[in-house]
Amino acid sequence: MAGPARFALSLFGGVQLLDPDGRAVERVLAQPKLVGLLAYLAVPVVGQFRRRDTVVGALWPELDQAHARAALRKAVHTLRTILGADAVLPRGDEDIALSADHLWCDVAAFTAAAEAAQLAQALEWYRGDLMPGFHLAECGEFDRWLEEERASARERAQAAAWALAQRFEGDEQLSAAAQWARRAARFSWSDERALRRALGMLDRLHDRAGAVRLYEEFARRLRADLEIEPSAETIALVDRIRGTPPLRRP
Repeated sequence: MAGPARFALSLFGGVQLLDPDGRAVERVLAQPKLVGLLAYLAVPVVGQFRRRDTVVGALWPELDQAHARAALRKAVHTLRTILGADAVLPRGDEDIALSADHLWCDVAAFTAAAEAAQLAQALEWYRGDLMPGFHLAECGEFDRWLEEERASARERAQAAAWALAQRFEGDEQLSAAAQWARRAARFSWSDERALRRALGMLDRLHDRAGAVRLYEEFARRLRADLEIEPSAETIALVDRIRGTPPLRRP
């Protein structure tokens, strides 16, 4: 968790910023551009320097260079006032970064744990998609960056969960293996390859009822979100797991 002197920024499953006493920092949360700036500087790791030109291009594309840089200076001043004078660090005239001494972030904790192969710990931090529903009007570059980071974190979480499922299957801890296989599939409701991989493991573990439930849950989400049906390959697999012959299709 965050140290006692640090603010805590949580971005998985929603956006939350808490002060060192555990109180929500509404002065920042009420301003989407400040939230966007914090996220842009904190993901994937706190302390990573970014070029000022890159920051203003992502967050203030509607302004000319002079006014965009003025807007960034104002935003940085606000963050330093709230988080501490050294919360936003300069490097020369063109680079800025957040100070890890002032801010903890769940995305950075997730990234560090995953890179250290501490998979279960990494998945403790991953509580849902990165900043779900967050959007900055007229900031297409920021939205593209956020979607790329969201997909990257989701893929990393899915890979971690699947690695744990394989590890527990190898250790013959079958209940834990099934749990992680289901979780890996649920990280992305449009990834049928991951679903089929999980269904195959559940079948090997003789949890066929669980496999069918997972498939039906997946199919409902696919219809609701994308208005499509699962592929013929996925349907054939679940039919085999059910023990029924595959449907003949014209």
